Amino acid sequence: MTSTAALGIATALAGESTGMGRFVLAPAEVDQVRSLLDDIVLRFPSAESPEFLREATVCAQELPRRLRLFLNDFRLLEPEPGCCLVSGWPVDDHKIGDTPRHWKHRVQPTPTFPEEAFLVLVGSLLGEPIAWATQQAGFLIHDIFPILGNEKEQLGTGSEETLTWHTEDAFHPCSADFLALLCLRNHDGIATTWGNLDAAQLSPGHREILFQPRYTIRPDESHLQKNSACPVTDAKLGAAYSQIQQMDSAPAKIAVLFGSRDRPYLRIDPYFMDPLADDPEAQAALDAVIAVIDSRMDELVGRPGDIFVIDNFRVVHGRNPFKARYDGRDRWLKRLNIARDLRKSRELRMGAESRAFRG
Repeated sequence: MTSTAALGIATALAGESTGMGRFVLAPAEVDQVRSLLDDIVLRFPSAESPEFLREATVCAQELPRRLRLFLNDFRLLEPEPGCCLVSGWPVDDHKIGDTPRHWKHRVQPTPTFPEEAFLVLVGSLLGEPIAWATQQAGFLIHDIFPILGNEKEQLGTGSEETLTWHTEDAFHPCSADFLALLCLRNHDGIATTWGNLDAAQLSPGHREILFQPRYTIRPDESHLQKNSACPVTDAKLGAAYSQIQQMDSAPAKIAVLFGSRDRPYLRIDPYFMDPLADDPEAQAALDAVIAVIDSRMDELVGRPGDIFVIDNFRVVHGRNPFKARYDGRDRWLKRLNIARDLRKSRELRMGAESRAFRG
């Protein structure tokens, strides 16, 4: 089977209205993945361990061939709409335990090790998993669930406020190429929102302005020291938070669009973009691109075992508001940031094998 054929089969399984490519593991493929994950759990202490991360790209080649072909086409061909779904991994709701109260309360070995390892392997077919020293204590795999006290915050751990759509870490020039969200639990059917840009709906004038460095994006609140939840005792981590503070107080001018003029890439986070009172032309262009994306927003209600893969250069995402229960049954996702090229961020990392950005 050719890779194009694999993509065609998966696309035929897509949702009714979104046209999103969807890959569903067959029963024999589930057994193949389970065997691979059983071996990984025996050989490595965690999905965050340097030993596993060093071998993850090699281990990923033992995933089902159909899945490898599907994600290879997604990575190389950039099909519309810029996101896809990998489904079919069975999550044992009892085995994974209660939804935690806070991401800092991590137990080892974690009962979600197999799911975390599967997420890293899927991500390794697209690039290299990355982390931020200033986000969730530098963990590579982020926990996304409601945290008491964050209800009104613009955070993945918020709940009662709409998480405004954005490209992930849009404030930073080394933001991830791809984002992968693995659903562990979603009893309340809470939707992830997503949308993309049809550049043809922009006027030529607006499009040209959006390619110019006339905009600022401040760091989102997940990177701020107030949300670190841990004492900052390391000097290098303190310097990383200082860098984030500098980006917040004096953000550099950037372009919203980049790459191809016909099918541009996108870097945008309206909630953290300051109004352009001194540049009404640029503000009008920004309003126009926001309106186009608003008109193209859709929803995905993740089910346990779903991995929602987002091209972070082409697709925005957010979350609908909901009322958290804090009873161990709340929606629980695992998030992974993925870079196609680690070398571009080398000056931000401690070593060639390091995954965590420090500013």
